[in-house]
Amino acid sequence: MSGPPANGSEHPHVSPTTTADFPSARGEDVEALVNDLIGRVADKWTMIVLEVLAEHGELRFTQVARRIPGISQKMLTQTLRHMERDGMIIRTVHAVVPPRVDYRLTDLGESLGAAFCGVWIWAEQNLGRIQSARDDFDQRQASRD
Repeated sequence: MSGPPANGSEHPHVSPTTTADFPSARGEDVEALVNDLIGRVADKWTMIVLEVLAEHGELRFTQVARRIPGISQKMLTQTLRHMERDGMIIRTVHAVVPPRVDYRLTDLGESLGAAFCGVWIWAEQNLGRIQSARDDFDQRQASRD
């Protein structure tokens, strides 16, 4: 990826932009970081963990797991470790028996949640349109078979 498209021709609903419009999106290091982070934060489980911690504050591992139906212990562990490595959460281990581990969002994690809030709002506002488009597509596919 070499930054935003130079024009809007590939995406007709997006305003034309140039790399000059994104001064922070220059350099190979930034590009690599952005590509890595988008792949990680755009995944389903990261977004859900982010939402759970934003809504409930500091939680134990088991409390996070209970609030995310369908996530395996392995996937939750991997997701939390990636988020900790990226600076989005803080993991606190308490020296008690049985062991207790708490997770909470950092300022960086909270700011990511705020950035993705627009995506959630967009999805909510366009749910009907998306479902209609999917139904239309499925009907066209079914008629081809």
